[in-house]
Amino acid sequence: VITNLLSAIPYIGKTLVYWLWGGFSVSNATLSRFFVLHFVLPFAIMALVVIHLLFLHETGSNNPLGISSNVNLIPFHVFYTVKDVVGFIILSISLTLICLFSPNLLTDPENYIPANPLSTPVHIQPEWYFL
Repeated sequence: VITNLLSAIPYIGKTLVYWLWGGFSVSNATLSRFFVLHFVLPFAIMALVVIHLLFLHETGSNNPLGISSNVNLIPFHVFYTVKDVVGFIILSISLTLICLFSPNLLTDPENYIPANPLSTPVHIQPEWYFL
């Protein structure tokens, strides 16, 4: 899907596909780049979130119109950072405990229906299926 979206860009689409994936076929270079991208992307997003929180705590929340609202700014304080870190740790621990002790709690019950190649599953039946 990403390859098709990139190749649809006029003039530079083919170059982007070769730069990002190494070509249009699925080969070792393509799979390596795909796995690296999917491994690094969550860490990059997490780093951006940390930077965003840091600047939000340093400068406070402001409006995009540029109106001076220094009265409404929340100053940087250790309490806010500790509060965010504790919240992140509690969320991480709770998600880890759910994943370790009850891994099927957040899954779809349809995962346990035995496969039947002669019938189409309900969740992928198109609208015109019963016409």
